Amino acid sequence: MHRHFEDELAELRTELLYMASLAEKAVEFSINALKNRDANLAKKIIDEDVHVNELEVKIDNLCVDLIARIQPLASDLRFIAAAMRINNHLERIGDHAVNIAEHTLELLKEPELKPLIDIPRMATLAQGMVKSALDAFVHGDVAQAIKVCQSDDEVDGLEDQVLRELITYMANDSRTIARAIHLIIVAKNLERVADLSTNVAEEVVFMVEARSVKHHLDKKDVHDRQKIQ
Repeated sequence: MHRHFEDELAELRTELLYMASLAEKAVEFSINALKNRDANLAKKIIDEDVHVNELEVKIDNLCVDLIARIQPLASDLRFIAAAMRINNHLERIGDHAVNIAEHTLELLKEPELKPLIDIPRMATLAQGMVKSALDAFVHGDVAQAIKVCQSDDEVDGLEDQVLRELITYMANDSRTIARAIHLIIVAKNLERVADLSTNVAEEVVFMVEARSVKHHLDKKDVHDRQKIQ
């Protein structure tokens, strides 16, 4: 029974990593569609979101089945509980990629407002956070999880910068308002991807150390952990 349980946990981990790869690629491709003004790619992201949704249901069912049949204790139970929440975070990341693709299709109806600089930078950071958070999950690496949480501030700063610049465009020329609003929403979706990556990282801390750092991962916590390393 123990060997079988370990195999099922391994299957759960594999499916979750596949889910993460789909979510990360969806974000990457949604920004590529925006940068390259590629309507077909944007539509493909929207159409393929059904696979992410189906996988979310499959992973949830795996988790519930393991809890119901095996009744795991301690670290195994925390792993499964964290996996269920991470699964939900990843599905929502996929949803934000779809939102970006939908706004891209609207933006393609008009000429490009401006060269994209900060939004692709936000996307690169957000994608990196998704990957790092899942790496931390796979290796049970709390230090790496903490670094993911710290990275969120940089994404927030870029979002503020995008907002300020686009408000200036709208104030100077009312004809830019619709396009600027679409870009602001794209930036907000990327900021939410970063937030959800932070949520994944917080689940890693819970899984490894049986403590919650949600809502109070402050500088003291980070500083103390850095001193230990």
